[in-house]
Amino acid sequence: MMEYVGFIAASLTTLSFLPQTIKIIKTRDTKSISLGMYMMFVLGVAFWLVYGLYTGDMPIILANFITLILSSVILVFKIKEVFLEK
Repeated sequence: MMEYVGFIAASLTTLSFLPQTIKIIKTRDTKSISLGMYMMFVLGVAFWLVYGLYTGDMPIILANFITLILSSVILVFKIKEVFLEK
């Protein structure tokens, strides 16, 4: 039963990145996003993924794998905005 709770929680928190990622891809606007925060966030998610792989915890693995992809897309757009568009 608690594994289902984990999958639901993981799904909701992971999918919450989808609207922001889509918006940034469409608008290419990342001015209001903190580069430092997103760098730390992506690194933290990567560590959570490693932890999930180590422990074999599927909700943690799936959620952090998808979140890593979505948040990395946002981070790439932010890095381009900060370093390439000046």
